[in-house]
Amino acid sequence: MKKVILIPDSFKGTLSSTQICEIIESKVNEHFPDCQVVSIPVADGGEGSVDCFITALGGEKVNVIAKNPYFEDMDSFYGIIDNGNTAVIEMAACAGLPLVEDRKDPRKTTTYGVGQLILDAAGRGVNKIIVGLGGSSTNDGGCGAAAAIGVRFFNKKGEEFVPTGGTTSDISRIDISGKAEVLKGIEIITMCDIDNPMYGPTGAAHVFGPQKGADPEMVLLLDEGIKHLAEIIRKDLKKELSEIPGTGAAGAMGAGMIGFFDSKLQMGIETVLDTVDFSSVISDADMIFTGEGKIDYQSLRGKVVIGVAKRALKQNVPVTVIAGGADNGIDEAYKLGVTSIFSINRLPEAFETSRYKSVENMAFAVDNILRLIKSVAKKDSK
Repeated sequence: MKKVILIPDSFKGTLSSTQICEIIESKVNEHFPDCQVVSIPVADGGEGSVDCFITALGGEKVNVIAKNPYFEDMDSFYGIIDNGNTAVIEMAACAGLPLVEDRKDPRKTTTYGVGQLILDAAGRGVNKIIVGLGGSSTNDGGCGAAAAIGVRFFNKKGEEFVPTGGTTSDISRIDISGKAEVLKGIEIITMCDIDNPMYGPTGAAHVFGPQKGADPEMVLLLDEGIKHLAEIIRKDLKKELSEIPGTGAAGAMGAGMIGFFDSKLQMGIETVLDTVDFSSVISDADMIFTGEGKIDYQSLRGKVVIGVAKRALKQNVPVTVIAGGADNGIDEAYKLGVTSIFSINRLPEAFETSRYKSVENMAFAVDNILRLIKSVAKKDSK
């Protein structure tokens, strides 16, 4: 092999995408010392997304002061890539669940800091901003982020306020006339890998509220607030968002990105592949290695493995999937561009046991895959 591409998703709870790339690259160097290795670590938009983009493309991390989920100043950051033309923002950097520690309460938390990061990036002259949704502590429908860029919210008394999850139901009017001019002409892409609507049984509050600290009564309050927000957006912004897949992501931040930022929601892997010019990168590749913690029927919806495979199929580049586990019902993957699937688990052990062996199991699986490829290559060369 002369060139291989490494583009795995993380194995949740065990191995990061960057760790997996490092393990595979080490083994490739061992078996094919002259092979060019291109590593493209992938994140889903949550924590670590900025680092993954910078690792894959180069760039810099910009440190700024922004509001945390409770409107307190904190040290936050975003990334600048593509020779300064593109900014990458992960909302977890200032609105993430770990930041609230023991103060979980999605009625009070805000995405205001996310808007500050977007505004700061825009002020640097970028022409594209990628925003990753995931790991949020919020349920404000993106109202906080919108307020940070100049969108104004008023209650029935005509008083201006910054809505949080518990007060979105108080919104009577939205005024976008003061939206920051610096955002005009900037393309904003939002990485979103879920298809939940804004509200209802499968919406933001019901599905994600409990993990943010919402009890059943609070879930109903939050859900009503997001439903009300959808109605005000429909009335004042003339946008119908309630049924758009993904608008319920990150406490309905998906809806806020469309409604207030005129953003497009896009699968995370599609955003990554577009940004790294994947079709060009793989044009002369001999093999692509990808994978995820578990490949199953949900993987076929177009997450990392299938997103990679579909593009590889167009250029007839083989795709090897290395996964923590492989479920039944995944034969469709082969039609979509996957060449072969391997599991790293060597023994029938519970995840609680095998997770601590992930590094050695990954190295063992990769070593054996490469031994097989090498032996076939030797035979073909005779």
